Amino acid sequence: MPELPEVEIRRQYLETSSLYQPIRHIEVEDKKLLTTDYTTLSERLTGRQFTGTQRVGKNLFVFTDHPDVIVHMHFGMTGDLEYYHASLDRPRFARIVFEFEGDFNLGFLCPRKFERVGLIDNVDAFLRRKKIGKDGLDIAPAELAERVRAKKAVIKPVLLDQSVVAGLGNWIVDEVLFQARVHPEHRANTLTDEEMTRLHEAIRLVLETAIRYEATYRDFPSSFLIHVREWDDSPYDDVEAHKFCPRCGTRIERSTVGGRTTFFCPQDQPLPV
Repeated sequence: MPELPEVEIRRQYLETSSLYQPIRHIEVEDKKLLTTDYTTLSERLTGRQFTGTQRVGKNLFVFTDHPDVIVHMHFGMTGDLEYYHASLDRPRFARIVFEFEGDFNLGFLCPRKFERVGLIDNVDAFLRRKKIGKDGLDIAPAELAERVRAKKAVIKPVLLDQSVVAGLGNWIVDEVLFQARVHPEHRANTLTDEEMTRLHEAIRLVLETAIRYEATYRDFPSSFLIHVREWDDSPYDDVEAHKFCPRCGTRIERSTVGGRTTFFCPQDQPLPV
């Protein structure tokens, strides 16, 4: 599922490929993927140009040369973008295509049809309406502490709550808690100042690392917990090494917290008594 790092990579891709090209036509294979009716979408975007982007959490906003016409993209579980020349075949699963003057197209790929595209007129109003909090890369330490400590639940589902901090998915939260040495069942309202500082630093570390390596998990540092999930090749020579804590060597435990599969080190992330 595209998380904050993957959406940031897509944002950068769109900015480097698709700005300042007048939109000639929008082809939509399945109109159920639109949150704005097709006629309105087409009328308001035809002839306009993309001029910039903003990402908040997992949401991508694409600005146009009209201040009140903003495209909102949500990548669902498997969404992606592909920029290609009109002389080539339409990419597989490109169910929404922005066709530009100059014979280049931007395909919005929707393999499982959970993705969505629509128009909004104000980003801040949209975020308030959807109760989306400050982005994980933008939230200040004091604001993070205030939002987290306002919750009496255990910390893992609190960090997954997009109204607390936007963009942290399941594996990211596990990694953040591991890097911060905080147990996933630690009560959010009892975190110390030192623990909150470590959490804030860990959020930036994990997100910036994932963006830097373009979410290619095998390239992540060997000091990261993510390798225990076996989503990609292990960076270790020992085929069993990824199952143990890279800091203390304790076997990583797997449990369910807040209904989500959770990995943590029982030695390095102790639960307060």
